[in-house]
Amino acid sequence: MKKIALASGILLHLFCIKAQDTIQSRNLQRDIALMNTNLPIKESTPFFKKEWVKKSVAPAILFTAAAATWGEKENIREVRNRYLPNFKVKYDDYLQYAPAVAVYGLKLGGVKGRNNIGRATLSYGASLAIMAILVNSIKYTAKVERPDGSKNNSFPSGHAAMAFTNASFLHKEYGMVNPAYSIAGYGSATLTGLGRNLNNRHWVPDILAGAAIGIIATELGYFFIDKIYKNKGDNLSILSRVQGNDYPSFLSLKMGTALGTTNFLRESELDDKKQTGFEGGLEGAYFFSKKWGVGADITFSSFPIKSQRITFDDGQDFGDHEVKTQSMGFLSAGIGPYFSHEFSDKWQLTLKLTGGYAATASGKVSVKGNDIDTPNHELQIARYKPKPAFRWNTGASMTYKFNPGLGLTFYTDYNQINSTIRYHFSDEIKESAELDQELNNLIAKEKINYISLGLRLTAYF
Repeated sequence: MKKIALASGILLHLFCIKAQDTIQSRNLQRDIALMNTNLPIKESTPFFKKEWVKKSVAPAILFTAAAATWGEKENIREVRNRYLPNFKVKYDDYLQYAPAVAVYGLKLGGVKGRNNIGRATLSYGASLAIMAILVNSIKYTAKVERPDGSKNNSFPSGHAAMAFTNASFLHKEYGMVNPAYSIAGYGSATLTGLGRNLNNRHWVPDILAGAAIGIIATELGYFFIDKIYKNKGDNLSILSRVQGNDYPSFLSLKMGTALGTTNFLRESELDDKKQTGFEGGLEGAYFFSKKWGVGADITFSSFPIKSQRITFDDGQDFGDHEVKTQSMGFLSAGIGPYFSHEFSDKWQLTLKLTGGYAATASGKVSVKGNDIDTPNHELQIARYKPKPAFRWNTGASMTYKFNPGLGLTFYTDYNQINSTIRYHFSDEIKESAELDQELNNLIAKEKINYISLGLRLTAYF
């Protein structure tokens, strides 16, 4: 984002000096020189460096995302219904409070944060009050129906607002002690928001708006309490330097591109090209020494499958019809040994080898053609369901450290999954006993190998 400088003129003061005999005129250059000597000029702060602008960026992005996804909320819910249609795990009812519990646990354990426990509680209480007023006033004015149809108070999400208020509370109190606290807090808040969507209690725009309100409420709560105390924290002088420990234990958020090295549905004859997708997730490791540790990751990867033209066995083209297959998505988790080597205070190499499981979403197979009499000219002919499979992963990464507690990491990983996919065809196929027996017992064993390249925001602890 380009910085926009806020231009301001220089106000020139003209001084009249009495002389006994004559009034001497001064030129503009001498007046400016006199001003520079006696009256220091305060330079204006660039717009994007202003404190209130920096604090507004994250809420503004979240509100914009909520508005942008409002018209697509039904389609986004279909993605949830495809991957986890029967998900009912109420962890979000409890995880929303975890960052606040962490703050008080750290304070009672003697770990110094930005403020003492009394002042932190005042700031937290003010944040909660502001958040509750904003959420409830909008909820019962907008009256948006929940996706499960239970009530008309869906927008915005109160759970998401509470989770991000608590995450911002942890960030305010301990983010400058170590960035890992901030990543952990906002990570748990994100999982809370995700839980509200997976449990079919909120639309995605509800969650995004709730997150924005939670961040705004905390900023306002701290703003008002800081005004009362006439400073921004009790222990700022103590926490003026961010310190990491001697071992390279870390927690990171990652996002990257995934490049297929095999045709994912080659045996099924639904894919004849290597696919390119994306991945994102969390990764961390605990090191027992400066070289060796144990780490784990949770990663979501998605690959679009390109449409295939239908042809007869003799090679003749089947008109303009195409076979469309929904994208393949993998939710993977693994654990294993990590190795680290520091080239200098700024550069660090990390190697890993992990093993775990990958759960793959089910998908639909459709035929698309202009003469198909449906609104979208598509007819579903089958659905596929891969079995959970073992995934092994190896990779290398290079981190540039901004300071002992925070760095930016470039990573590359190699992933391998041997997946077994079973196809279930439509009712029209089932009406034919011969086709039903032949096609609905169709099982394909696919090799799914891909390389991922991306960046991680890495916090050391």
